[in-house]
Amino acid sequence: MAGAKRKVVPLTSVLPLWFEIGSMVALVVILVIDLALIIRRPHVPSMREASLWVGFYVLLALVFAGAIFLLGDVQHGTEFLAGWLTEYSLSIDNLFVFVLILASFKVPSAYQQRALMIGIVLALVFRGAFILVGAAIIERFIAIFFVFGAWLIWTAWQQVKPGGDDEHGENWIIRQIKKVLPFSDHYDGGRLRTTVDGKRMFTPFLLVLISLGVTDLLFALDSIPAIFGITQSAFIVFTANVFALMGLRQLYFLLGGLLERLEYLKYGIAAILAFIGVKLILHALHENELPFINGGEHVPVPEINTWVSLGFIVVSMLIATVASLVKANREARARGEHLHLGAAEGPDQQGQDHQRANRH
Repeated sequence: MAGAKRKVVPLTSVLPLWFEIGSMVALVVILVIDLALIIRRPHVPSMREASLWVGFYVLLALVFAGAIFLLGDVQHGTEFLAGWLTEYSLSIDNLFVFVLILASFKVPSAYQQRALMIGIVLALVFRGAFILVGAAIIERFIAIFFVFGAWLIWTAWQQVKPGGDDEHGENWIIRQIKKVLPFSDHYDGGRLRTTVDGKRMFTPFLLVLISLGVTDLLFALDSIPAIFGITQSAFIVFTANVFALMGLRQLYFLLGGLLERLEYLKYGIAAILAFIGVKLILHALHENELPFINGGEHVPVPEINTWVSLGFIVVSMLIATVASLVKANREARARGEHLHLGAAEGPDQQGQDHQRANRH
């Protein structure tokens, strides 16, 4: 009886097929061109170049959202915006870990772009695979939202609990690989293999790519359940992920040390993950078909619509960003005033210290 009342989650889109196919082709072409530019001319982009690229990708995402509003409907357009913002915030968190990895392996500046781009491609591959698997599971087993929701809430707690920060140095996988394969101590441009004293060895660049790949895999475990909490359209899920990852390497050079100043970013991301986790559990209860919950009947709980989700995501990120910058500026002013005061009182203070030393 409960199974007969099952409401199938629609995974089809109201968007024209030519738009979906054309969008996928265009996105792949843009990514290939971006990758080709890095391979042909590895360099550290200027602030102007990085700003233009980031602005271009953000504008492209907004134009794409506008096209969905026009060709589809308000629901799909709102879902894309909420999904894109969610994935963008998670991608910035991902980028922060990339910064730690590149710094720990001392990757030469000229080849950081190549490492970042390969990391982004790996992220797309992992997320694409997770999207296909996730969409297939959701279509057949709506109760998976209980698992997704619980995972996101647990992840949110891991973000904010004391001592919850991961160690991003040489993890267990990297240590095991170094035991098996021979590695040189130095880089050889952007190559994966080099020759040292006539012996072929791998360069540390391979370890960098493996670390980035492991990080991408872990972040995919969070990002895919999060966006499925906003939309069940596989097309919107994938394109939101692509647009969130596009321009990420330019954002790395644009933000520079700013990422380290966003102290409260993890709290904003944790709030978003917990919010979507609760939303997923409420949706699973509303569509319930598990016999041990309410006898297999749908549970009459409120559901959170996409507009509320979009508003919560925007407000959470704004509060986290503004609070981080306010605190960073306040600490910078305090340091500046301390240094200024020290410089102004330096000679007198030194004289007093000298007199006290003589008395003793």
